[in-house]
Amino acid sequence: MSAEGKLVKAGDDAPAFCLPDQDGREVCLDEFSGKWVVLYFYPRDNTAGCTKEALDFTQSLKDFEDLGAEVLGISPDPPASHQKFREKHGIEVRLLSDPEHMVLKSYNAWGAKKMYGKEYQVVLRSTTIINPEGKIAREWKKVRVKGHVEEVKGELKSLISESKIL
Repeated sequence: MSAEGKLVKAGDDAPAFCLPDQDGREVCLDEFSGKWVVLYFYPRDNTAGCTKEALDFTQSLKDFEDLGAEVLGISPDPPASHQKFREKHGIEVRLLSDPEHMVLKSYNAWGAKKMYGKEYQVVLRSTTIINPEGKIAREWKKVRVKGHVEEVKGELKSLISESKIL
């Protein structure tokens, strides 16, 4: 649920936010007005799946930049953890810290998961593309890391083509 209590979906205004990056610098969504933005939400720095996803986005970062898109990773980890994670693995994607889960919740990336008969609140691995007008253009829920970045890149190319036709 978003802060207002409703689920956001494609076509809705992207919920605004300001979060610190790995260097402690505040990054606000409105800085990217007029650009495509790829937000990917991941559970934790230095876990196998999250490392693979961050490396896949890093490997494709130039492709996303060439398409006029900014890529931002968001997790509850603090900036210092993000900084170490980036240094350890050579990750170039900007990583934002959301320890209060406010942005995660507003993008439907925080929710219940059942494990061993118990229910936990966790980050739900997901990705959202925001168009240059600040609207949610596409969402992926329950992301599987393998092949995901290529799928996001393909969808972004398609969305850009469609927007040029209109």
